[in-house]
Amino acid sequence: MKTIDKISAVDWQPKLGEIGEVVEDIADINQCIRIILSTPKGSDPHRPEFGSDIWKYIDNPVNSAIPNIIREAVDAIHAWEPRVSIKSISAEVIESQVIFHIEFVLKETETTYTLGVTV
Repeated sequence: MKTIDKISAVDWQPKLGEIGEVVEDIADINQCIRIILSTPKGSDPHRPEFGSDIWKYIDNPVNSAIPNIIREAVDAIHAWEPRVSIKSISAEVIESQVIFHIEFVLKETETTYTLGVTV
């Protein structure tokens, strides 16, 4: 458990769902990407362009929804997470869920990471 008194990184934020805990470094970036993708554009009154429009495609047929969701995810991450560069996004359909595997490069270190996000 990482608490506020043990922060060692420049980039950090409170951990969602955990009182008194923080995330930093790659965990901070992963959380930021999840927040970007799960926030519908227009829902933050102080930043109306923040977030993504992936929700517009949730009830579409899977074959047409996946390319549109991937495009929206790339656009949103590019706009709101300047610390990373997207390498690829792929989709895996499991029953009624779609898991997007986002492969990105951390610009500061040129290290590649993969993050799974369920829609």
